[in-house]
Amino acid sequence: MNITLEQAEKIIAVAKEKSISLDTKMNISIVDAGANLLAFARMDGAWLGSADISLKKAKTARFFDMNTGVIGGLSQPGGALYNIEHSNGGLITFPGGVPIKNSQGEIIGAIGVSGSSVENDHAVAEAGASAL
Repeated sequence: MNITLEQAEKIIAVAKEKSISLDTKMNISIVDAGANLLAFARMDGAWLGSADISLKKAKTARFFDMNTGVIGGLSQPGGALYNIEHSNGGLITFPGGVPIKNSQGEIIGAIGVSGSSVENDHAVAEAGASAL
């Protein structure tokens, strides 16, 4: 299964609503099941540098099918995935990337969000991922 553009656009809309409710401006990337960019939104005034971070968060979440914050915990010194962020052309291992599942629970893509605190990034990504 793969995420559709229509689904990706709905996820972005929900993520933008959550971002507005948190009074923050985000970059939001959606990747498909193959970790290819499908949709992107940069809210007016969002940090330019966060565009790349949002995409890398989405890819990281899809490559490993888990929230990027979980990977971050495993990648600390002495952790099972220490230094993993240097693989795959660079990963982001802090919160803000979440796998997207269909109604059958299959992973069909991922969302990556960047532009605020990691807590806000994760909240916006979770809101988007749960939009389907």
